[in-house]
Amino acid sequence: MNERNDKMTLAEKIALLRKQKGWSQEELADKMDISRQSVSKWESAQSVPDLDKIIKISNIFAVSTDYLLKEEGESEDFSSGREERRDEGEKVRNVSLEEANEFMELTRKLANIRGIGASLFVLSPVCLIILGGISEYSKNIISEDGAGGLGMMVLLALVAIGVVIMTMTGMQLSKYEYLEETKISLGLGVKEMVEKRKEKFEKPYRIGVCAGIVLIFAGIIPLMAAAAVNAEDMVYVCCVAIILLTVSISVFCFVRFGSIWESYEKLLQEGDYTREKKELKQANSLFSTAYWCIVTAIYLGLSFIGPDLGAGSRGMWLKGIKWGNWGITWVIWPVAAVLFAGLKAIFNGIRNAKRKQQDK
Repeated sequence: MNERNDKMTLAEKIALLRKQKGWSQEELADKMDISRQSVSKWESAQSVPDLDKIIKISNIFAVSTDYLLKEEGESEDFSSGREERRDEGEKVRNVSLEEANEFMELTRKLANIRGIGASLFVLSPVCLIILGGISEYSKNIISEDGAGGLGMMVLLALVAIGVVIMTMTGMQLSKYEYLEETKISLGLGVKEMVEKRKEKFEKPYRIGVCAGIVLIFAGIIPLMAAAAVNAEDMVYVCCVAIILLTVSISVFCFVRFGSIWESYEKLLQEGDYTREKKELKQANSLFSTAYWCIVTAIYLGLSFIGPDLGAGSRGMWLKGIKWGNWGITWVIWPVAAVLFAGLKAIFNGIRNAKRKQQDK
């Protein structure tokens, strides 16, 4: 095999070896006792052969498994050994090719439903806001109490559905939580396979994130237009609903594409999942839990029993809703998120400064 072949991916090597034999994908599939679609997925890097299949491929083509799984001059099993010796005394978990592939496939399968679950939290107050506005300006259609009661029922139902979705999908992914916290060592062929998938997904990921950002700004345009023409209060109600709708779609994009992208970063220990950041995450976990519990308590308190924040302003249409200020208090979440990022940066800065002093 020449040097170029040694630098090829596993998918490319399988395709090259098959073509050198003059076999079709169906002929190779017959020799492997598998379907032609399986061979096609291997050669397009959509899936990776199991270890027993890799051994069978090496026997059929009379090549070593080292050639199939590793680049010339590299030995991932030796590399993993070096990592384990370097991290002696620390917990390092080996991730097999099959385990990594199962994690990525499960994440991809759950990405859409998790995106829907997250978007429901943002979308939940829309019905309450619209019904509150209608009851304020068209009392013959629905009463204030009726609007508040029905709106709260829809809100709680959507939140409950969102919680169930996030809980159930989280339980399915719970066995892979160690990827976020524990230092890992990749097994044979894992890094090559994950990098190939990440490279292929990079364009859809960037498009999805950009679409989410554009939607957020697009949702604000109707509200700005209403303010420019001094529209009626009911128009502002609809504009707020539009903002929440576009933000919910944006959240779906961020969660859907972000969860798949993060699955690659977790395995490659890149981005927010480098070894150094895993150590910081363990230190930040207690602070994060306490912070978001406090924010949630404040949000619920102001939403259920807080003063009428809409009195004397454009939000006066909320006055008829007896159960708080759900149409306004959602602002707590973006404010809390920005504040959290700032506090976390300060916390990490102090921790890094202490670490540098200790290293000296």
